[in-house]
Amino acid sequence: MTYEVDPRELFTRYEGNPIIEASAFHSMVNAAFNPAAVSFEGQTLLLVRVEDRTGLSRLAVATSDDGFTDWEVELNRGIAPDLDRFEEQWGVEDPRITRDDDGYLIVYTGYSPGGPLVCLARTTDFRTFERRGVIQAPEDKDAALFPRKFGGRWALIHRPAARGSEHGAHIWLSWSPDLRHWGDSQILLPARRGAWWDADKIGLGPPPLLTEHGWLLCYHGVRVTVSGSIYRLGLALLDREDPTVVIARGNEWIFGPKTIYERSGDVPDVVFPCGWILDDDGDTIRMYYGAADSVVCVATASVRQLIDHLSRHPTLQGSEVPRLDFAQE
Repeated sequence: MTYEVDPRELFTRYEGNPIIEASAFHSMVNAAFNPAAVSFEGQTLLLVRVEDRTGLSRLAVATSDDGFTDWEVELNRGIAPDLDRFEEQWGVEDPRITRDDDGYLIVYTGYSPGGPLVCLARTTDFRTFERRGVIQAPEDKDAALFPRKFGGRWALIHRPAARGSEHGAHIWLSWSPDLRHWGDSQILLPARRGAWWDADKIGLGPPPLLTEHGWLLCYHGVRVTVSGSIYRLGLALLDREDPTVVIARGNEWIFGPKTIYERSGDVPDVVFPCGWILDDDGDTIRMYYGAADSVVCVATASVRQLIDHLSRHPTLQGSEVPRLDFAQE
């Protein structure tokens, strides 16, 4: 594979980006973006948000043998909005996939007349999907489950935000014994204020990734400028046994819109990942992301380098902390 290398960024863009565009679907599709990702039956499987020319979005399956090229897209394989369900009347969006012992849990955004909310589905084959309904009421989105329980309970990262709120949109953590009843909610990462790159509005990217040092989070921050909003990515690390404990949070964004396909589209200046896959070497990660709410792209990084960067540029809830002892020397 060949890549676009920028020494100032930790993720390296695949030179063949975009890897999936609306034209791949051979139908009246406006955009394809914000894919969840998983390794499935020896292939890379993406669950792509596909926006029809109605304006409503569905989730469609795309598969590839190498995770970069020769994508087979199946518009009718996935989750189409059920317009008889209040929570999906305006479409379904931005999925995240978590594997468990019984198959795959898909957390996605349902767009209801009452606003966006968090829905849950389960599948074993990515052909039939059992809807589990709403698990977080409006307005809420950017949600993903941890792939293991803590003390017998499921943990959900999500981003509630009241419409028109002046108090910011923060990343929250909630708990459930059964994936239906949720509580013990608390702010996990607050949006910073002022001139920070992640001031006022943040949200989770891919599901949390377990490393030897803790749960690695990639999240987006939204900077509002006079020319519009810019979506960039940053890192945080949670304790592996207690994810309410934030070990570190980066003080810099580590990936942002730079190329023409990231800066020009339906929503300019957006990079928005919903999935990443750790390769068999245990270090290389492939991050799949939507660019400018228009196309699907992929970039690669080293988990060790991400952790090392986080250890050298840390803040803990906005305050500087010493260099962490797990950093590479």
